[in-house]
Amino acid sequence: MSDLPTDLLYTKDHEWIRLNDDGTATVGITHYAQESLGDITFVEFPEVGDSVDAGETFGVVESVKAASDLYMPIDAEVIEINEEADASPELLNQDAFGAGWLLKIKILDDSQLAELLKPEAYNELI
Repeated sequence: MSDLPTDLLYTKDHEWIRLNDDGTATVGITHYAQESLGDITFVEFPEVGDSVDAGETFGVVESVKAASDLYMPIDAEVIEINEEADASPELLNQDAFGAGWLLKIKILDDSQLAELLKPEAYNELI
């Protein structure tokens, strides 16, 4: 998959994380994940202010084919949800790495970033 963004880190569960300049991070699902799910019809988000440990479920994405849990890549506090994706879940299908982001988070343990997959390793996984 040559269009895999190289500025992101990835999980084996097909979430991505982008480190922002202000010390926060943005989380979403990969193009591979949205393609596997098909037409996304609903996203269940956590509440702003929720703290979620790495590997814990933070929400659900539903499509015409299936429902899939969303897993937090690292220990984090939710500081923003994507209201546009909440209102228009098809954004995840249209732009998984851009407008279809899910959460902005405050990183609680940045040492966990080393455990995430670099683009090359994620590309091999998929």
